[in-house]
Amino acid sequence: MGESELSKYELTASRLSPQRAEVSTGDAEFVVGKDVNPVEYLLGSVVGCLNATGTMVAREMEIDIESLEATIEGAVNYATYRGEAVDDRAGLQGIEVTLSVETAGDADLDAWLSRVKDRCPVTDNVENETGVDVSLD
Repeated sequence: MGESELSKYELTASRLSPQRAEVSTGDAEFVVGKDVNPVEYLLGSVVGCLNATGTMVAREMEIDIESLEATIEGAVNYATYRGEAVDDRAGLQGIEVTLSVETAGDADLDAWLSRVKDRCPVTDNVENETGVDVSLD
C-alpha cells in the first residue's frame, strides 16, 4: 500500500442572521441558509462527492461516463430541533441515493459502484460514526 497523508480542512463561519452563516474555506466563501439549508448542503455534499469519486474510479477502470445523474432523499423530524419531546434523533433518519449512469460501451457498473462506495470520503463520514467535538472559545 502507498504512503498516505491526511488532508486537513479548516473552515471558519460567521453568523449573518438567525438562519444564515457565512463560511470561509480560505479559498472560497459561501452562505449556508441563503439558497439552501444546512441539511440540503449535507445532501448536496454527498452527491457531489459521489460524482467526483465516481469520475476518478471510472478513469481508473477505463470507463467512459457520458452522464451521471443522482437523486438523493433524506428525512428529518424537525421537532427535535425545535426542542419538542420526541424519540427521533435531530438528524437525518436515513439517506437514499440513486445513481443513473450512462457509459460509452459495456462497463461493470456494479464493480464501479462498489469501489465508489468504498472510497467516497463524504459517504464514509455519513455512514460511519465520526466524532464531532463542539466547544466554546
